[in-house]
Amino acid sequence: MKAVVTGSSGHLGEALIRTLRAQGRDVVGLDLAPGAFTSVTGSITDRALVRRCLAGGSIVFHTAALHKPHGCTHARQDFIDTNITGTLVLLEEARRADAAAFIFTSTTSTFGDALQPPPGAPAAWITEDVAPVPKNIYGATKLAAEALCQEFQRNEHLPCLVLRTSRFFPEADDSKAARAAFSDDNLKVNEFLNRRVELEDVVSAHLSAAVAAPTIRFGRYIISATTPFTPADCAALRTDAAAVVRQHVPDFEVEYAQRGWKMSPSIDRVYINERARRDLGWQPRHDFRSMIARLRAGAAPRSDLARQIGSKGYHAEKFVDGPYPVA
Repeated sequence: MKAVVTGSSGHLGEALIRTLRAQGRDVVGLDLAPGAFTSVTGSITDRALVRRCLAGGSIVFHTAALHKPHGCTHARQDFIDTNITGTLVLLEEARRADAAAFIFTSTTSTFGDALQPPPGAPAAWITEDVAPVPKNIYGATKLAAEALCQEFQRNEHLPCLVLRTSRFFPEADDSKAARAAFSDDNLKVNEFLNRRVELEDVVSAHLSAAVAAPTIRFGRYIISATTPFTPADCAALRTDAAAVVRQHVPDFEVEYAQRGWKMSPSIDRVYINERARRDLGWQPRHDFRSMIARLRAGAAPRSDLARQIGSKGYHAEKFVDGPYPVA
Protein backbone atom coordinates (compact mmCIF):
# COMPACT_ATOMS: atom_id res chain seq x y z
CA MET A 1 0.00 0.00 0.00
CA LYS A 2 1.31 3.42 -0.92
CA ALA A 3 1.97 6.23 1.54
CA VAL A 4 0.87 9.82 1.04
CA VAL A 5 2.98 12.41 2.84
CA THR A 6 1.72 15.98 3.06
CA GLY A 7 4.25 18.71 3.71
CA SER A 8 6.80 16.76 1.67
CA SER A 9 9.05 19.78 1.14
CA GLY A 10 9.38 20.34 4.89
CA HIS A 11 11.79 18.82 7.42
CA LEU A 12 9.63 15.92 8.56
CA GLY A 13 7.95 15.33 5.22
CA GLU A 14 11.26 14.95 3.43
CA ALA A 15 12.64 12.76 6.22
CA LEU A 16 9.62 10.46 6.01
CA ILE A 17 9.84 10.16 2.24
CA ARG A 18 13.59 9.48 2.32
CA THR A 19 13.00 6.71 4.85
CA LEU A 20 9.95 5.19 3.17
CA ARG A 21 11.63 5.11 -0.23
CA ALA A 22 14.71 3.50 1.31
CA GLN A 23 12.33 0.76 2.49
CA GLY A 24 11.07 0.33 -1.08
CA ARG A 25 7.67 1.90 -0.41
CA ASP A 26 5.55 3.69 -3.02
CA VAL A 27 5.23 7.29 -1.79
CA VAL A 28 3.35 10.36 -2.99
CA GLY A 29 4.66 13.66 -1.64
CA LEU A 30 2.19 16.57 -1.61
CA ASP A 31 3.20 20.14 -0.80
CA LEU A 32 2.26 23.67 -1.76
CA ALA A 33 5.96 24.39 -2.25
CA PRO A 34 7.95 22.45 -4.85
CA GLY A 35 10.83 20.35 -3.65
CA ALA A 36 13.05 17.39 -4.51
CA PHE A 37 10.77 15.01 -2.58
CA THR A 38 7.46 16.55 -3.65
CA SER A 39 5.83 14.66 -6.50
CA VAL A 40 2.56 16.64 -6.49
CA THR A 41 2.55 20.42 -5.99
CA GLY A 42 -0.64 21.88 -4.62
CA SER A 43 -2.74 22.69 -1.58
CA ILE A 44 -4.23 20.23 0.90
CA THR A 45 -7.42 22.30 0.61
CA ASP A 46 -7.73 21.33 -3.09
CA ARG A 47 -10.16 18.44 -2.76
CA ALA A 48 -9.83 17.16 -6.32
CA LEU A 49 -6.05 17.10 -6.03
CA VAL A 50 -6.14 15.37 -2.65
CA ARG A 51 -8.59 12.80 -4.00
CA ARG A 52 -6.23 11.94 -6.86
CA CYS A 53 -3.30 11.58 -4.46
CA LEU A 54 -5.22 9.22 -2.17
CA ALA A 55 -6.82 7.12 -4.90
CA GLY A 56 -6.24 3.41 -4.57
CA GLY A 57 -5.89 3.25 -0.80
CA SER A 58 -3.05 4.56 1.27
CA ILE A 59 -1.57 5.40 4.64
CA VAL A 60 -1.68 9.16 5.17
CA PHE A 61 1.09 10.96 7.03
CA HIS A 62 -0.24 14.50 7.47
CA THR A 63 2.72 16.73 8.36
CA ALA A 64 1.72 19.86 6.40
CA ALA A 65 0.85 22.92 8.49
CA LEU A 66 1.37 26.57 9.14
CA HIS A 67 3.64 26.77 12.18
CA LYS A 68 4.22 29.25 15.00
CA PRO A 69 6.83 31.23 12.98
CA HIS A 70 4.19 31.90 10.30
CA GLY A 71 2.25 33.99 12.81
CA CYS A 72 4.25 37.05 11.72
CA THR A 73 3.47 36.66 8.02
CA HIS A 74 0.05 34.98 7.87
CA ALA A 75 -3.41 35.92 9.12
CA ARG A 76 -5.33 33.80 11.60
CA GLN A 77 -7.66 32.83 8.77
CA ASP A 78 -4.71 31.33 6.90
CA PHE A 79 -4.03 29.08 9.90
CA ILE A 80 -7.68 28.04 9.96
CA ASP A 81 -7.70 27.35 6.23
CA THR A 82 -4.54 25.24 6.28
CA ASN A 83 -4.47 23.58 9.70
CA ILE A 84 -8.19 22.96 10.15
CA THR A 85 -9.88 23.02 6.74
CA GLY A 86 -6.94 21.29 5.05
CA THR A 87 -7.00 18.55 7.68
CA LEU A 88 -10.75 18.13 7.23
CA VAL A 89 -10.36 17.72 3.46
CA LEU A 90 -7.66 15.11 3.98
CA LEU A 91 -9.73 13.21 6.55
CA GLU A 92 -12.81 13.17 4.31
CA GLU A 93 -10.85 11.98 1.31
CA ALA A 94 -8.90 9.44 3.35
CA ARG A 95 -12.19 7.98 4.56
CA ARG A 96 -13.56 7.99 1.03
CA ALA A 97 -10.46 6.14 -0.20
CA ASP A 98 -10.66 3.66 2.69
CA ALA A 99 -7.21 4.61 3.95
CA ALA A 100 -5.62 2.12 6.31
CA ALA A 101 -4.43 4.79 8.74
CA PHE A 102 -4.23 8.55 9.19
CA ILE A 103 -1.23 9.78 11.17
CA PHE A 104 -1.52 13.43 12.17
CA THR A 105 1.57 15.39 13.15
CA SER A 106 0.54 17.70 15.95
CA THR A 107 2.65 19.62 18.44
CA THR A 108 3.35 20.00 22.14
CA SER A 109 2.48 23.66 21.52
CA THR A 110 -1.14 22.60 21.99
CA PHE A 111 -0.40 22.49 25.75
CA GLY A 112 0.29 26.23 25.66
CA ASP A 113 0.01 27.90 29.04
CA ALA A 114 -0.05 24.51 30.80
CA LEU A 115 3.70 24.38 30.10
CA GLN A 116 4.48 27.41 32.25
CA PRO A 117 4.10 26.83 36.00
CA PRO A 118 3.87 29.92 38.21
CA PRO A 119 6.94 31.20 40.07
CA GLY A 120 7.94 28.89 42.90
CA ALA A 121 6.04 25.90 41.50
CA PRO A 122 7.77 22.69 40.40
CA ALA A 123 8.50 22.02 36.75
CA ALA A 124 5.43 20.84 34.87
CA TRP A 125 5.37 17.08 34.30
CA ILE A 126 3.71 16.89 30.90
CA THR A 127 1.88 13.72 29.90
CA GLU A 128 -1.04 13.23 27.56
CA ASP A 129 -3.36 13.66 30.54
CA VAL A 130 -2.48 17.36 30.93
CA ALA A 131 -5.30 19.57 29.61
CA PRO A 132 -4.15 21.79 26.70
CA VAL A 133 -4.45 25.56 27.05
CA PRO A 134 -3.40 26.93 23.62
CA LYS A 135 -1.89 30.40 23.73
CA ASN A 136 -1.70 31.25 20.02
CA ILE A 137 -3.45 30.53 16.73
CA TYR A 138 -0.96 27.77 15.90
CA GLY A 139 -1.75 25.77 19.04
CA ALA A 140 -5.47 26.48 18.78
CA THR A 141 -5.76 25.26 15.18
CA LYS A 142 -3.64 22.16 15.76
CA LEU A 143 -5.81 21.24 18.75
CA ALA A 144 -8.94 21.72 16.63
CA ALA A 145 -7.45 19.46 13.95
CA GLU A 146 -6.77 16.82 16.61
CA ALA A 147 -10.45 16.94 17.53
CA LEU A 148 -11.38 16.37 13.89
CA CYS A 149 -9.17 13.28 13.84
CA GLN A 150 -10.91 11.97 16.94
CA GLU A 151 -14.35 12.64 15.45
CA PHE A 152 -13.45 10.83 12.22
CA GLN A 153 -12.27 7.79 14.13
CA ARG A 154 -15.39 7.75 16.27
CA ASN A 155 -17.98 8.35 13.59
CA GLU A 156 -16.27 7.33 10.33
CA HIS A 157 -14.13 4.50 11.75
CA LEU A 158 -10.93 5.85 10.23
CA PRO A 159 -7.92 4.83 12.35
CA CYS A 160 -6.31 8.11 13.42
CA LEU A 161 -3.34 8.64 15.68
CA VAL A 162 -2.16 12.07 16.80
CA LEU A 163 1.55 12.61 17.47
CA ARG A 164 2.35 15.69 19.54
CA THR A 165 5.96 16.29 18.61
CA SER A 166 8.33 18.44 20.61
CA ARG A 167 11.06 20.57 19.02
CA PHE A 168 13.03 19.04 16.18
CA PHE A 169 13.66 22.07 13.95
CA PRO A 170 17.33 22.91 13.28
CA GLU A 171 16.79 26.67 12.98
CA ALA A 172 17.96 29.10 15.64
CA ASP A 173 15.71 29.62 18.64
CA ASP A 174 13.15 32.42 18.39
CA SER A 175 14.03 33.64 21.88
CA LYS A 176 16.55 36.48 21.77
CA ALA A 177 17.49 35.82 25.40
CA ALA A 178 18.16 32.13 24.70
CA ARG A 179 20.29 32.95 21.65
CA ALA A 180 22.31 35.42 23.71
CA ALA A 181 22.85 33.00 26.61
CA PHE A 182 23.79 29.81 24.74
CA SER A 183 25.42 28.71 21.54
CA ASP A 184 22.98 26.98 19.21
CA ASP A 185 24.29 23.44 19.75
CA ASN A 186 24.52 24.00 23.51
CA LEU A 187 20.91 25.12 23.67
CA LYS A 188 19.63 22.24 21.56
CA VAL A 189 21.54 19.57 23.48
CA ASN A 190 20.18 21.00 26.74
CA GLU A 191 16.68 20.63 25.34
CA PHE A 192 17.09 16.87 24.91
CA LEU A 193 16.59 16.72 28.68
CA ASN A 194 13.02 17.90 28.51
CA ARG A 195 11.62 19.33 25.25
CA ARG A 196 13.46 18.21 22.10
CA VAL A 197 13.40 15.12 19.90
CA GLU A 198 15.71 14.00 17.10
CA LEU A 199 14.23 14.07 13.59
CA GLU A 200 15.18 10.43 13.04
CA ASP A 201 13.11 9.46 16.10
CA VAL A 202 10.15 11.53 14.90
CA VAL A 203 10.22 9.52 11.67
CA SER A 204 10.37 6.19 13.49
CA ALA A 205 7.46 7.29 15.71
CA HIS A 206 5.33 7.98 12.63
CA LEU A 207 6.18 4.62 11.11
CA SER A 208 5.41 2.85 14.38
CA ALA A 209 2.12 4.72 14.61
CA ALA A 210 1.12 3.62 11.11
CA VAL A 211 1.54 -0.02 12.13
CA ALA A 212 -0.29 0.40 15.43
CA ALA A 213 -3.17 2.58 14.22
CA PRO A 214 -5.53 -0.17 12.97
CA THR A 215 -5.40 -1.75 16.43
CA ILE A 216 -5.40 1.37 18.63
CA ARG A 217 -7.89 3.24 16.40
CA PHE A 218 -7.38 6.61 18.14
CA GLY A 219 -4.84 8.04 20.53
CA ARG A 220 -2.75 11.10 21.31
CA TYR A 221 0.96 10.63 21.96
CA ILE A 222 3.81 12.88 23.06
CA ILE A 223 6.85 12.36 20.84
CA SER A 224 9.91 13.70 22.64
CA ALA A 225 13.30 12.38 23.72
CA THR A 226 13.20 10.14 26.78
CA THR A 227 14.01 12.29 29.79
CA PRO A 228 16.32 11.07 32.57
CA PHE A 229 14.22 12.87 35.18
CA THR A 230 11.53 11.59 37.55
CA PRO A 231 8.59 13.46 39.11
CA ALA A 232 10.63 13.77 42.31
CA ASP A 233 13.08 16.02 40.42
CA CYS A 234 10.52 18.65 39.40
CA ALA A 235 10.93 21.04 42.31
CA ALA A 236 14.72 21.10 42.10
CA LEU A 237 14.66 21.52 38.32
CA ARG A 238 13.19 25.00 38.78
CA THR A 239 15.96 26.16 41.11
CA ASP A 240 19.13 24.25 40.15
CA ALA A 241 18.76 22.19 36.98
CA ALA A 242 22.50 21.50 36.71
CA ALA A 243 22.55 19.75 40.09
CA VAL A 244 19.69 17.47 39.03
CA VAL A 245 21.34 16.66 35.70
CA ARG A 246 24.58 15.90 37.54
CA GLN A 247 22.76 13.22 39.55
CA HIS A 248 21.45 11.45 36.45
CA VAL A 249 24.11 12.10 33.80
CA PRO A 250 27.28 13.08 35.68
CA ASP A 251 29.60 12.80 32.68
CA PHE A 252 27.91 15.73 30.91
CA GLU A 253 30.10 18.22 32.78
CA VAL A 254 33.37 17.10 31.18
CA GLU A 255 32.00 17.48 27.65
CA TYR A 256 30.37 20.80 28.46
CA ALA A 257 33.53 22.18 30.07
CA GLN A 258 35.61 21.31 27.00
CA ARG A 259 33.27 23.38 24.84
CA GLY A 260 32.59 26.24 27.22
CA TRP A 261 28.95 25.17 27.37
CA LYS A 262 26.59 25.58 30.31
CA MET A 263 23.45 23.95 31.60
CA SER A 264 20.17 25.82 31.78
CA PRO A 265 19.80 27.24 35.29
CA SER A 266 16.11 26.30 35.40
CA ILE A 267 13.85 23.83 33.58
CA ASP A 268 10.14 24.62 33.60
CA ARG A 269 8.59 21.57 31.89
CA VAL A 270 9.41 17.94 31.14
CA TYR A 271 7.73 16.00 28.31
CA ILE A 272 7.06 12.32 29.00
CA ASN A 273 7.05 9.84 26.09
CA GLU A 274 6.22 6.69 28.07
CA ARG A 275 2.80 6.16 26.53
CA ALA A 276 4.15 6.33 22.97
CA ARG A 277 6.90 3.85 23.77
CA ARG A 278 4.42 1.48 25.39
CA ASP A 279 1.46 1.67 22.99
CA LEU A 280 3.27 2.19 19.68
CA GLY A 281 6.29 0.00 20.36
CA TRP A 282 8.35 3.09 19.56
CA GLN A 283 12.04 2.86 20.42
CA PRO A 284 13.68 6.30 20.23
CA ARG A 285 17.45 6.15 19.79
CA HIS A 286 18.41 9.68 20.78
CA ASP A 287 18.30 11.38 24.17
CA PHE A 288 20.52 13.57 26.34
CA ARG A 289 22.78 10.65 27.26
CA SER A 290 23.26 9.67 23.62
CA MET A 291 24.05 13.29 22.75
CA ILE A 292 26.80 13.35 25.40
CA ALA A 293 28.14 10.10 23.95
CA ARG A 294 28.17 11.64 20.48
CA LEU A 295 30.06 14.65 21.76
CA ARG A 296 32.56 12.39 23.49
CA ALA A 297 33.12 10.56 20.20
CA GLY A 298 33.64 13.82 18.32
CA ALA A 299 30.37 13.50 16.39
CA ALA A 300 27.81 16.21 15.70
CA PRO A 301 24.83 16.23 18.12
CA ARG A 302 22.34 15.29 15.42
CA SER A 303 21.54 12.23 13.33
CA ASP A 304 22.83 11.62 9.83
CA LEU A 305 19.27 12.04 8.56
CA ALA A 306 18.90 15.44 10.21
CA ARG A 307 22.23 16.58 8.77
CA GLN A 308 21.26 15.41 5.26
CA ILE A 309 18.10 17.51 5.34
CA GLY A 310 19.62 20.53 7.04
CA SER A 311 17.83 23.79 7.70
CA LYS A 312 14.89 24.83 5.53
CA GLY A 313 13.67 27.94 7.32
CA TYR A 314 10.10 29.16 7.43
CA HIS A 315 10.19 32.32 5.31
CA ALA A 316 11.73 33.50 2.08
CA GLU A 317 12.51 36.89 3.60
CA LYS A 318 15.20 37.64 6.18
CA PHE A 319 14.51 39.41 9.45
CA VAL A 320 16.76 41.84 11.26
CA ASP A 321 16.54 40.25 14.69
CA GLY A 322 16.37 36.48 14.80
CA PRO A 323 15.06 33.79 12.46
CA TYR A 324 11.52 35.17 12.71
CA PRO A 325 9.88 37.95 14.75
CA VAL A 326 7.79 35.82 17.11
CA ALA A 327 8.06 36.32 20.87
